[in-house]
Amino acid sequence: MEKPVIKEVVIVEGRDDTRRLNEAVSCETIETRGSAIDGTVMDEIEVALSTRGAIIFTDPDFPGHKIRNTILERFPGIKEAFLPRDKAKGRLGGIGVEHASIESIRESLSQVYTNMPVTEEAVTIQDMTGWGLSGTSEASFRRRHLCDRLNIGYANAGQLRKKLNRYNIDKARIANILEELAGE
Repeated sequence: MEKPVIKEVVIVEGRDDTRRLNEAVSCETIETRGSAIDGTVMDEIEVALSTRGAIIFTDPDFPGHKIRNTILERFPGIKEAFLPRDKAKGRLGGIGVEHASIESIRESLSQVYTNMPVTEEAVTIQDMTGWGLSGTSEASFRRRHLCDRLNIGYANAGQLRKKLNRYNIDKARIANILEELAGE
């Protein structure tokens, strides 16, 4: 099978991530080399965004979230891809893109989200409560199911509501995914 081509530049944490990505897809990367992103890397991201586009694809751990948030702060309209934590586990306990299967990387990069400026919240706190995503003993389980199915990375109730609005995810789609749990 021929490797899928990613036209945007993919932003990863390090060279092991680049190596693993190049086994799964044909793409160019920018490596942040850790969570203390310097000005040169930010300038590189700015050039990539203005010429080809860019996708943030960091590890599903605390440093990865920190890097993602730092980049999002400067470039709020950048695209994002998420790797589920359970698909990023290494044999020796590490978490990261470099440990993911080729299939998981391809799947994550095929489901890219773009941040949209939120002028009015479509998903409200009341929606989150009504869907059982906050305020119940099963809320964490329900959020994990929804986040996994949407491939947006796990989040607490407040952060999930922000993500759902930022990515402009349709309420009917959310409800349909949560209905799957009733059938189990």
